Amino acid sequence: MGIRSHSHSHSHTSLLFLLLVFNIIFPTLNGRTVENNWNSTSSGSLNRNSFPNGFLFGTASSAYQYEGGANEGGRGPSIWDNFTQRYPHGTLKGGVNKVGIKYYNDLINEVISKGLQPFVTLFHWDLPQGLEDAYGGFLSPKIVGDFKDYSELCFKEFGDRVKNWITLNEPFSFITHGYDSGTFAPGRCSPLYAANNCSGGDSSTEPYLVAHNQLLAHAAAVGIYRTKYKSQKGQIGISLNGAWMVPINNSIANKEGANRALAFTYGWFMEPLKSGNYPSVMVKYVQERLPKFTKEESSMVKGSFDFIGLNYYSAKYAENATCSDELGLRFSTDYCVDLTFDRNNIPIGPMAASPWLYSYPKGMENIVMYTVKKLNNPVIYITENGYSELNTGNFSKHDNTRIKYFVDHLSSLQKAIKRGANVKGYFAWSLLDNFEWADGYTIRFGIVYVDYKRGLTRRLKDSATWFKQLLHH
Repeated sequence: MGIRSHSHSHSHTSLLFLLLVFNIIFPTLNGRTVENNWNSTSSGSLNRNSFPNGFLFGTASSAYQYEGGANEGGRGPSIWDNFTQRYPHGTLKGGVNKVGIKYYNDLINEVISKGLQPFVTLFHWDLPQGLEDAYGGFLSPKIVGDFKDYSELCFKEFGDRVKNWITLNEPFSFITHGYDSGTFAPGRCSPLYAANNCSGGDSSTEPYLVAHNQLLAHAAAVGIYRTKYKSQKGQIGISLNGAWMVPINNSIANKEGANRALAFTYGWFMEPLKSGNYPSVMVKYVQERLPKFTKEESSMVKGSFDFIGLNYYSAKYAENATCSDELGLRFSTDYCVDLTFDRNNIPIGPMAASPWLYSYPKGMENIVMYTVKKLNNPVIYITENGYSELNTGNFSKHDNTRIKYFVDHLSSLQKAIKRGANVKGYFAWSLLDNFEWADGYTIRFGIVYVDYKRGLTRRLKDSATWFKQLLHH
């Protein structure tokens, strides 16, 4: 699907990558309780004051999904422009886009002037096509130096005002969809799985290589921030995503399968951040296809976060499976677990418009507590959580199902906080309806409706009014 412009008033541009994500935080009004006026989703204990002092609420967005203006202001093509149809050049040597820097300076200043606080993500999946062409993008260790340079440019230009940085958004999604199934840019997979017309690739090795280089790029950015930009007094982390894994029954084999699935999806990134090594179960199952950290790389990755961003949407049933490579090795079968949303033809929870999204609120508490245990109770921000509906082409103001989803998940998050989890904020996905990657404009996640046919007019859905009441009454 081609890119549509999301604005007719600004020139939207990139610096080196068009990547910044803003989690816009609503100003909080301390000392005021909020009555939930939505009878169908009422939750007596859910209001602003039932969360810890200083707890941040906001919404999340992403540059590629929001901005449009694909050919304006010196913006070069990204792998998603190429993927959805086919340089700034992506490196400092290729020059810095001053128009792009001005655009983001203006945006940051505007956000702050409204009493909001920006959290900025450096990479949200739209790699410059120039880097993909030059050396294969994240398949090459060369990306580490370029990502470090790009990150430093952002710290230098914006770090006097931006105090919360996220290096990568959902490396797991970028890697598995981009290099195992090929359903996301850059659309690589083994020929055997090339139903999506993959542009080459190897699903048995490339996901692991890309993960390795993403972790090293993340650690390099954190390293430069901690050594050269200490005086800015900010914090830096990474946003990981994971479905919660529920054993399909209480058998030991299926409990082990659920734990293994968590290790391969969430632990893949979390364990290196904790120990500088991959999960032992991955080493056992993937063997020589799993890259190894050098001693220096291991110490660089270990502890390279001030907080963990957690994107949680849904859960799956996990059933232990017999390992089989008869169709060829690939990441998604390496952990020998069958994942499903149904048990005895009963779904794990109510299904949203997205086929991967079933509401399972308890998974929020579970995955937060899993993170608490694995990383010794780190600072956590829920950087994405949301519910999709179909784009019918008509304004759908009443989205009580989304409100119920938010209420149920915030209530589950409260339980984790009461159990001692150090959760400091919650960001709903998403402020506005937007371009949802492979789903294009067919589904809507926004709490604000965007009318694509009538000049991108915006109208509040009930969920936006509910969110406002939660925070301001």
